[in-house]
Amino acid sequence: MKASLNIQMGQHLTMTPQLQQAIRLLQLSTIELQQEIQNALDSNPLLEVSEEYDSKTSELANKTQESHQDDYEAEISKNTLEINNNQEIPDQLPVDTAWDDIFTGNSANTSISNDEEDEGFESRSTVAETLYDHLLWQVNLTPFTLTDRTIAVCLIDALDENGYVTVELEDILEAAQHILPNEDIELDEVIAVLHRVQQFEPAGVAARNLQECLTIQLKQLPDNTEFKTEALTIIQEHIDLLASQDQAGLLKHAKLSEYQLRCAMALIQSLNPHPGGNISHNDSDYTIPDVIVSKQKNRWRVELNPDSTPKLRINNQYANLIRRADNSSDNTYLKNNLQEARWFLKSLQSRHETLLKVATCIVEHQRDFLEQGAEAMKALVLRSVADEVGLHESTVSRVTNQKYMLTPRGLFELKYFFSSHVGTNSGGECSSTAIRAMIKKLVSQENPRKPLSDNKIADLLQEQGIEVARRTIAKYRESLNIPSSSDRKRLL
Repeated sequence: MKASLNIQMGQHLTMTPQLQQAIRLLQLSTIELQQEIQNALDSNPLLEVSEEYDSKTSELANKTQESHQDDYEAEISKNTLEINNNQEIPDQLPVDTAWDDIFTGNSANTSISNDEEDEGFESRSTVAETLYDHLLWQVNLTPFTLTDRTIAVCLIDALDENGYVTVELEDILEAAQHILPNEDIELDEVIAVLHRVQQFEPAGVAARNLQECLTIQLKQLPDNTEFKTEALTIIQEHIDLLASQDQAGLLKHAKLSEYQLRCAMALIQSLNPHPGGNISHNDSDYTIPDVIVSKQKNRWRVELNPDSTPKLRINNQYANLIRRADNSSDNTYLKNNLQEARWFLKSLQSRHETLLKVATCIVEHQRDFLEQGAEAMKALVLRSVADEVGLHESTVSRVTNQKYMLTPRGLFELKYFFSSHVGTNSGGECSSTAIRAMIKKLVSQENPRKPLSDNKIADLLQEQGIEVARRTIAKYRESLNIPSSSDRKRLL
């Protein structure tokens, strides 16, 4: 076969390093982005954290926006991170967006007073106390002998995160003897120390099972507590009937009236089956919102969280050392890092602008949710947002993944605002999130003696013009961890 040389013209998309970097930053969560920024700061001397806001990097554009709902005037400010970029955030949506607050440190949640911030400072800066530390502190305050203190520490070390003793007392005895080989320790001593530890806070700690845990808590209540005796009878003698929620059996075997059983059950429900959980889980993982939504002057305002990422800029001192005609290794090193710094800042800016566009569009669609609650959530899909903001559907998917929006109704992942829909009698659509909220509301208002079946819930939604099949109701109910009607039935 004879070799030949041909010339062809065509179009294709090339994934440049800059584009790859922009896509990668777009899909990072806030924590991952902060780590990526820190890596860039460590590796590139041309990048630095800006402590003060440079007014030259921001321009204020006053624009009057008109919509079919109402007329309003919005100020949209865009921080360019010291990189000139002519791309502007679309302003046709009837929701105010703010770009100048992204890097100036002015959060939308300005209602928090300095006193409130000072009060929370200690809790933010101190290390959370564990259950082990909390109980060991009480051991040190208790007049134990050396042997008893050793046994108490072994007991505390054997507790699980809920505060239960997870090993046999014989193993505790063996551990204590290993620590004090010259002491003759008996099992009765271990039991005696266990009873003393069970009087520590939180109430019910160091129990060996749920029955003992609830019994300890009840016995620590004042003697004049109403229906304390009835509650102890139920826990100590009829714990199986209590676990199976057999109220008819409890009425019969505990020989209580309906009123006594109702009050005793209410007292039992006030107890904590996991006494150690409140302390063990005190070290919570806090989610940093990427977007903050607030209502100002009857307008919903969308802005990026200024505290989610540090403020970056190019180090002018190093940038001024670059000489255009110098090809030395040091000058080339500075040139390359300057170019990488510019690319990184542009990628960050592109990420923030895209996130703000998508968040603004979401708020525009879900304003009823913000004002009325989950039952007013509208059906929304990625394609609708992508078409409105002029982005690809995959880009919207990336920008909504692991990104969170702080609203007056709580903190939500951006993907929470997207849901499928079902049809209505009027030809409209109803969000699956709204249907779940309606199901939850109907169940909360039902008569415990005659709980609503899935068919009945479907009929009630049908009366509101929402066409939902019984199996769909069952699926939504299970996703809300709501038991079936037979399991929800109560005689009292």
